[in-house]
Amino acid sequence: MHSEKLEGYSKKNNTALQGGGQDRIGAQHEKGKLTARERIDLLLDEGTFTEIDSLVTHHYHEYDMQKKKFFTDGVVGGYGNIDGRQVFVFAYDFTVHGGTLSQMGAKKITKLMSHAVKIGCPIIGIMDSGGARIQEGILSLDGFADIFYHNQLASGVIPQITASVGPSAGGSVYSPAMTDFVIMVEKVGTMFVTGPDVVKTVLGEEISFDDLGGAMTHGSKSGVAHFVAQNEYECMDYIRKLISYIPQNNTESPQRTKTDDDPNRLDHNLINTIPENPLQPYDMKEIIHSIVDDHEFFEIHELFAPNIIVGYARMNGQVVGIVANQPMHLAGALDIDSSNKAARFIRFCDSFNIPLVTLVDTPGYMPGSNQEHNGIIRHGSKLLYAYCEATVPRITLVIGKAYGGAYIAMGSKNLRTDINYAWPTARCAVLGGEAAVKIMYRKDLRDSKDAESLKKQLIDEFVEKFENPYVAASHGTVDSVIDPAQTRPMLIKALEMLEHKRTRHLPRKHGNINL
Repeated sequence: MHSEKLEGYSKKNNTALQGGGQDRIGAQHEKGKLTARERIDLLLDEGTFTEIDSLVTHHYHEYDMQKKKFFTDGVVGGYGNIDGRQVFVFAYDFTVHGGTLSQMGAKKITKLMSHAVKIGCPIIGIMDSGGARIQEGILSLDGFADIFYHNQLASGVIPQITASVGPSAGGSVYSPAMTDFVIMVEKVGTMFVTGPDVVKTVLGEEISFDDLGGAMTHGSKSGVAHFVAQNEYECMDYIRKLISYIPQNNTESPQRTKTDDDPNRLDHNLINTIPENPLQPYDMKEIIHSIVDDHEFFEIHELFAPNIIVGYARMNGQVVGIVANQPMHLAGALDIDSSNKAARFIRFCDSFNIPLVTLVDTPGYMPGSNQEHNGIIRHGSKLLYAYCEATVPRITLVIGKAYGGAYIAMGSKNLRTDINYAWPTARCAVLGGEAAVKIMYRKDLRDSKDAESLKKQLIDEFVEKFENPYVAASHGTVDSVIDPAQTRPMLIKALEMLEHKRTRHLPRKHGNINL
């Protein structure tokens, strides 16, 4: 009797492991795609995956669906380890009804999300889904709503990561958008609210799946994707590396690591990164790579709004989030996309106890009717809000230009940044010297017999009076003007001093960020 029960268990368990069956697994492989279980095994440390709810099935009868039951019901999920750290993971199984979400599939996912929040560890979702299961009607939509609600509950409590390794349409795209990081596989992952067929029917516009919602589209244009991977293997590598920089939950800090990189290391060549002509561009990433441990910088959102750089690095083993203007793109000016990108990154770092280092070289907010009409005031204020709201240790270094509202927005002292440094090359002012002189001395220049000579004299006077870091230092809005060669040790000393920083705000339900 017992042997029969064990045999029955074994049969059901083996059937569950087959998903939609060998034919559908073969079809998945023919597309060059891995199955849900193969993806989980690729992501997690070998032998650590423990599955939950493997024998779940749907419970409805319409459209002859009782004859189309599969164990797991289109979602494989459970827990395991990444480099020894526990995570929860779920993967939509395209071999079962095209990975469509059922009521029971949603219950599986929300159960895992609840476990992850209670235990305090990251949750990773692997998307390969046809969206809502039409045969279930509104119950499938209710399932998506439950997932969205749990995304909100988990936000700022545990890290949430999404891998897009197949289609996501309709309701299935909003859960990824509510997570902290999205990695899409090029030519494989797609995300859109309405597909190309609907777009053609409603708007008469013909567009491919990839151009409408592919990885490069979301990586460079919409900003939905933080990373674009070449294949599924690289996608899982991105997740594993990302996990190494972030903590398990909002009560912990990222793991410190040992480094052989001397915290007092100097770089006397760093000053030569900055061109003599302030209008000439340079690559801010050269400075970032110079000052961080082992010259290793893990960039986030690299393809989107490249006029600002965000990402993670370590300084003397401590994880830091870096925000930096990039003079190579739009002269490092702040626009709508860069404001959104940086604000989102700052708020994640603040939620999960990651100190912020800001490197400044920006001529200001981007001018023009396109920016104004699309809401640069509204979107630009998000960056101000994010810096004002952040309570983690914050250090700002002004390297070059810091003009006007952008000077304020990039972690200035009066936004309650803890330590503000500047290089001798820094230029802090309402406007650059030439622009300021043209406004303040318009009449004198117009009436002068030698306008060019007068303009040069007035610009030199303006720079001496206003546009240099020593004026800011005299007012205490810059704490120290530092030798560029000493940037790394000075930042590390400040981080160590701020390690036990504590800040409390007045109690409130939440602020009203200008979305």
